[in-house]
Order: sequence, then structure tokens, then C-alpha cells
Amino acid sequence: MKPSLRQLECFRAVADAGHFSRAAERLGMSQPALSQAVRELEEGLGTRLFDRTTRRVDLTEAGRLFRDTALAGLGEIDRAVGLVQDLAALRRGVVRLAAPPLLAATVLPRVLRAIGAVLPGLDIRLEDLGTDLIVDRLRSGRAEIGIGTFPPETEGLAVTLLLRDRLAAVMRADHPLAASGALGWAALGDQTVVVLTRESGLRLLTEMGFQAAGLVCRPAHEVHQIHTALALVDELGGVAVLPVYAASAFHGRDFRVVPLTAPVVSREIALARLQDKAPSPAAQAVAQRLIQDFRKYLPDQPFNRLSE
Repeated sequence: MKPSLRQLECFRAVADAGHFSRAAERLGMSQPALSQAVRELEEGLGTRLFDRTTRRVDLTEAGRLFRDTALAGLGEIDRAVGLVQDLAALRRGVVRLAAPPLLAATVLPRVLRAIGAVLPGLDIRLEDLGTDLIVDRLRSGRAEIGIGTFPPETEGLAVTLLLRDRLAAVMRADHPLAASGALGWAALGDQTVVVLTRESGLRLLTEMGFQAAGLVCRPAHEVHQIHTALALVDELGGVAVLPVYAASAFHGRDFRVVPLTAPVVSREIALARLQDKAPSPAAQAVAQRLIQDFRKYLPDQPFNRLSE
């Protein structure tokens, strides 16, 4: 005979209270129903678990043995129930988020801080990766959410647009072109240009902009990180070709962001999840916050608010 969970809970309540009526009150049930559950448990085990008198209820030797062994497992069940309820109520949970290095170094820290203020029980872990590795992380289950620019033919992903961003020229405030309202790509032909390496998806877009202007992209410096690009511009002058949200990395330095035109080169930044896998409550909540609020934490640039 295997005791039911209800019988175990009744036994524990009586053992803790030392009294049937107090135990029944604690469980919110009638005393006869409680007594019947304990009696059925004893019958199934073939022995008495309690010595009953008019004044008190004491555990028998069998009852003490049963309490010390069976109730340990019941405590683990209670703990498991509490953990699952915490997950459902967003009081705990781990969410793994993968994003390109540029976004991970600029916009996302501000976004994650805001989400953490609303959902303090969640552990959000950010990993900065290239797009191919982001897709790999999603498919392998090592990330629940990916943010970046994903090819439309990427199989198995459910993609939600966060924003459309465009490339711009970033330069010091004292640069001769800093006061321009906009710049054609052709204006970069005689400039000292800093771009990201081919490991970044932005590099192809940069080369497309130069090509459309009839120029060959021959940068003076190719770097992996936005902070390196900004440091070079700060110390050596010149122009860095970066997305508008790079302004999040200025940290008080006096740069200007001038949109590039002729042509306007833009890209879609999206949130991706596995199409056929239901997200955890924590991942669902974080994804919803990202979709709703992502733009709030972008630099306040009027030309960044593009129509959808």
C-alpha cells in the first residue's frame, strides 16, 4: 500500500500539533475527515502511528519511524511545489539572452537594468556573440532569446521586429563635418574612416553604402569593438561608421552622430525565439518587456525613430 499525499499531510499535521482538532483546523478540514484519513493510513501500514488519549496524541515507535523517513520526502515535495510556483509567479528563473557585441555593449545593459527593477527575482544572463552563434545558441537550448539581425530565411525561428536602425557617421564635435544635418556616403571618400571587422554584420552594410556611392571601402582602421572605434575617433579624428545606437557608448565624450544618406542604409533589429518551443514564464516575461520597451533605452536621436 502506498500512502496518498493527502494521508501524509494529515499525518504530518497531527504529528506536529499533537492534537486532532488543532491539526484539522490547520488543514482547513473537519476533524472526522482527518481522523478517517489517519485511520486509513494506519490500516494500510498495518500498525498504529499514534497513541490516543482524551488529552493528548503521541507518536508510537512506528509513528516516529514513519515521521523521520516519510516526511523527509514530503518536505522535498513541498519544496518542489514552492520552486515551481516561484517560477510561475516570476519570483525566480534564469533567462539566457544572446546578442551581438555592439548591442550587448551599448543598449542592452540599460534595458536589462530596467527589466531587473521590474522583475528582480529573475537571473538574466547576457552573452555577446555573432549572429550565427546566436542562432546556434537558440537551437541548442543554450539561449531562450536572441537579439540581432536575422536573415528572413532562418528556419525554425519566430522573429519579432524591435526597431529599424540606420548607419551614421560618428565624429568629434570639432570635426569639420560635425555640423552637417546629413552626409552622403561620397563625403567619406577623403576621410580617415574607422569600421568594424568582417566578423560584424555591420561591415557588409558599410561596404554596401560605399559601393552605392561609387567608392571602395578602404578603412584606415578595422576594429572588433565599438569602444575601440570611438577611442580612435576621439584621439585621431576621422569618422567611424556605426549604427545610431552607438551613441549609448559615448559616456560623456563630445561626439556627433550624423546620418548617412544616398543611400540610407538600415537594418532590422529583431527578437528571435525557437518557433516550436514554448518559452518558460521567465523567458516570456523578459521577451515581452524587450518588445514593449526596447526603444525607450535608445539614444534620443530624431532620425532614429524610423517608420515601420
